Amino acid sequence: MSVNWSWERAIESIPILLEGFRITLLATVVGFLIAAVLGLLVAVVRRAAPAVITVPLRLVTEFIRLTPLVVQLLFAYFLLPQFTGLQIGIAVIGVHYATYMAEVYRAGIDAVPTGQWEAARALSLPAGRTWRAVVLPQAIRNTVPALGNYAISLFKDTPFLFAITVVEMVTAAQQYGARNFQYLEPITLAGVIFLLASYPTSILIRRLEKSLVY
Repeated sequence: MSVNWSWERAIESIPILLEGFRITLLATVVGFLIAAVLGLLVAVVRRAAPAVITVPLRLVTEFIRLTPLVVQLLFAYFLLPQFTGLQIGIAVIGVHYATYMAEVYRAGIDAVPTGQWEAARALSLPAGRTWRAVVLPQAIRNTVPALGNYAISLFKDTPFLFAITVVEMVTAAQQYGARNFQYLEPITLAGVIFLLASYPTSILIRRLEKSLVY
């Protein structure tokens, strides 16, 4: 196996990598949407529901958060053979990151000044309206930068989908390398694509964080 760089091989691998990147991007976007919505729901339930609900929910979220993502992917893949690897991967990665985002949302909710809650009660606002109109807009605004960082982390964790036969970008690079006995070009380009996608997003998140603070 040669380690000499070949632009011809690099160019040849690009279409394969871009197809893998399409799967990576799909898993990232849909998984993030699942995580963001489910995480918010978990945070609100843990804050508003009685202990008979919140205690089991806390145990489940901690179990998911503290066990490896790849183990969860394999467990769900073998437990639910009627679904495709991509469907399972998106669902599992979404649920996994929802447990992290729930903590971010919870911190945002706790950061809402007590006076806001008291003002809502003084105005006799229903609980649902208090959450929708007073608490959540402030809480979500404070959590946007952290959620963005988790989006980048989720994106970088998509290569774990190889464990359940999903051909995302890194797996596509490995498959190209195995067929041609040349791994340098596809793996390098996969890393470059990850960088080109992640770095501008991280800059945007930093700017957004500064705008929200100041």
